[in-house]
Amino acid sequence: MDRPLLLIDSASLYFRAYFGVPEAAAKAPDGTPVNAVRGFLDMLATLIRGRGPDRMVCCLDESWRPAWRVALLPSYKAHRLTPSGGEEVPAALEAQVPVILDFLSALGIAAVGAHDFEADDVIGTLATREGGPVEVATGDRDLFQLIDDQKPIRVLYCGRGVAKLEVLDDAALHAKYGVPAAGYADLAALRGDPSDGLPGVAGVGEKTAARLVDRYGGLDGILAALGDPASGFAPGLRGKLEAGREYLAAARDVVAVSRTVPIPPLDTKLPTDPADPDRLMALAERWGLAGAAKRIVDALATG
Repeated sequence: MDRPLLLIDSASLYFRAYFGVPEAAAKAPDGTPVNAVRGFLDMLATLIRGRGPDRMVCCLDESWRPAWRVALLPSYKAHRLTPSGGEEVPAALEAQVPVILDFLSALGIAAVGAHDFEADDVIGTLATREGGPVEVATGDRDLFQLIDDQKPIRVLYCGRGVAKLEVLDDAALHAKYGVPAAGYADLAALRGDPSDGLPGVAGVGEKTAARLVDRYGGLDGILAALGDPASGFAPGLRGKLEAGREYLAAARDVVAVSRTVPIPPLDTKLPTDPADPDRLMALAERWGLAGAAKRIVDALATG
């Protein structure tokens, strides 16, 4: 099998790195916390060694709450807003994101975002546009909708960390949630997701949502069947779905990952040695991350 393109959901991984590596365990010589940087670099090294990609892109959230999604569903991520209108991010993590980008640049690993789009949309576009096979490293279940056995596109789910990946293809997803990848976004809209401010349809949980998607093929089939007295809905469930019609019409487009983001052509080739070794050495010294820098350089060299 050809070596994969590895797409990294960067924010998903560096948030996990920040909370997974204690601040006290990773500080620069001046005392600045660099736990997210160290953890993120070590995650990349683990993924490179374990998955053997020959192409890689770190995908960025240039807009964590795109205006067009908010226009469709004002509750989208609203609970994560700060009083100033930004995202609620620990200050110590926010300060480390530019350092992560500096390291990626010195290593020669592609990193890209897009105005008014989330990293999910960048990933969806690259997964669709670039040649396969494709693997997506993320802790975000919304990206399960990208799984495609034909290309193939698989999701490396990092919910328990990159050392304990769940490698999900369509069969694994169906076994886990009762729907194929093509139906996952509709299941998510029905079920809702409090972490994203998606209320779901009141009274419809994950198992009911999966049964509906499986029986009717998705939201189009479900909503069409609501108008058919012979469709077999229990009266209570029919009422819940009717009450949620307006929400579902908006949520389906909010949950759906965009695959047409205007991203310019990228050099996705994963380097076998750093693009700028002098700069990498200077960064490693400045931030006290010689060990993490060596680990990822060694991982690149194995390619």
